[in-house]
Amino acid sequence: MTPTGAAYLKEVRSFLDSHVFPIEAQVMSRPFVESVPMLATLRAEVKRRGLWAPHLAESLGGRGMTLGEFAHVSALLGESPIAHYLFNCQAPDIGNCELLHDHGTPAQKKEWLEPLARGDIRSCFSMTEPEFAGSNPVWMGTTAVRDGDDYVINGHKWFISSAEGSAFTIVMAVTNPDAKPHKRASQIIVPMNTPGITLVRNISTMGHAGSDWMSHAELRYTDVRVPVSNLLGAEGEGFALAQERLGPGRIHHCMRWLGICERAFRLMCQRAVSRELSPGEPLGNQQAVQFWIAESRAEMDAARLLVLDTASQIEARGAHEARERISLIKFHVAGVLQRVLDRAIQVHGALGVTDDTPLAGWYAHERAARIYDGPDEVHKASVARRILKEYGLPSRTRGKE
Repeated sequence: MTPTGAAYLKEVRSFLDSHVFPIEAQVMSRPFVESVPMLATLRAEVKRRGLWAPHLAESLGGRGMTLGEFAHVSALLGESPIAHYLFNCQAPDIGNCELLHDHGTPAQKKEWLEPLARGDIRSCFSMTEPEFAGSNPVWMGTTAVRDGDDYVINGHKWFISSAEGSAFTIVMAVTNPDAKPHKRASQIIVPMNTPGITLVRNISTMGHAGSDWMSHAELRYTDVRVPVSNLLGAEGEGFALAQERLGPGRIHHCMRWLGICERAFRLMCQRAVSRELSPGEPLGNQQAVQFWIAESRAEMDAARLLVLDTASQIEARGAHEARERISLIKFHVAGVLQRVLDRAIQVHGALGVTDDTPLAGWYAHERAARIYDGPDEVHKASVARRILKEYGLPSRTRGKE
C-alpha cells in the first residue's frame, strides 16, 4: 500500500472499532431491513469522512483505488458482516458498478451508475436458474426476444442476492439461441418495478430467509418488457461480460473471506488465553489449540499473498490471461475460510455455535463460498486440465464430456 492507502486503512480500522463492531450484534439479531435507517446514518458518516466507495473513480465520489489497493481494504472490511455495505462497496453492487462503468452507455450511467455510486439505490444480478446447473453458465432457459424496440423477457432465476429493495437488476438472458454457446446470452438492465417481475420469495438458507440487502431471492420474469436501449454492451456478449465481472469479483470475495478469517483468528486467540480449563490452566496451553492457531496463521498468510499476486496479474494482463490464478484463489481461499472458522468455533466450544459471536453466522452463510461462482470441483478440474495440457494431455471431445 502507498502511504495514502495505509492512512486510509488506519482510518477505516478506527471507524470499525468505534462505530461498526459495537452494533454488529444488534444488526445481525434482527431482520436486516429493520436496521437500514440506522445504517443509513452510518453510511452518511462514512461519506462525510471521505472514506466512501474506495473502489470507485474520484469522479463518481470514490477514492480511485486500484484493484490491488482495494484488495487490502476489502480484507479489512471483511472483518465485519456489515462493513462493505456501510462503505458502499458491497456485492452485488460493486460488480454492477464495474459493468456499468466499463460498458454502459452515457444514458445508462446517468440513470443507474451515478445513483448507485452515491448509494441512493441498490441493484442485483440475475443469472443462476434452479432448472439448470449453476456450474454451466452458458446453459440457461431465460429468454429475451426482440419485439420492435423492446425485449420481452421470460424466465426463472434464483439466488439473486439483495433483490429485495433493489432498484434494478442486470438479467442474463438468451437473445441469440442459434449462436455458439458462449455467444447466446446478453445482459439487460431491468428496473425491478417493471410489470411481470415476481419476487417469489427470499430463499431460506441455513435456516434464515434474510431481508433487504442481506437476502437471496427467487424471481420469475413473465413477459417483462424493457426497451432495447437497456442492453448492456453488445448483444451476445453476456457471457464475456460475466467473465469480466468475475475476475475482480473473485479478488473482492477472497479478500473479504480473509477478513473474516482474521476476525475469527483474533477471536480464537483471545478465547485461547482467556478461557481456563481449570484454575490457572488456559485453553491455549493445549497442543491441539496451538496447532490450530499455527496452521490458521500459515494458511491465511499464504492465501493473502496468492490473492494479492492474482490481483496484480489481473491488472497487468487482464482477467482472461489470469484465469488459472482466478480459479486457484476461488477454491483455495474458500477452503481456508471454512477451516479457520471451524477451528475458531471448536476453540470457543458451546459459545462458538451460539449467536453471541459472529462465528456461527459466518459458518452458516459462508459455507456457500465453496459453491457459488462455480463449485470447488469445477475450478480444480479446470486448473488441472490446463496444467496437464502442458504435459500433453489431449483435450476431451464434446461427446465424452
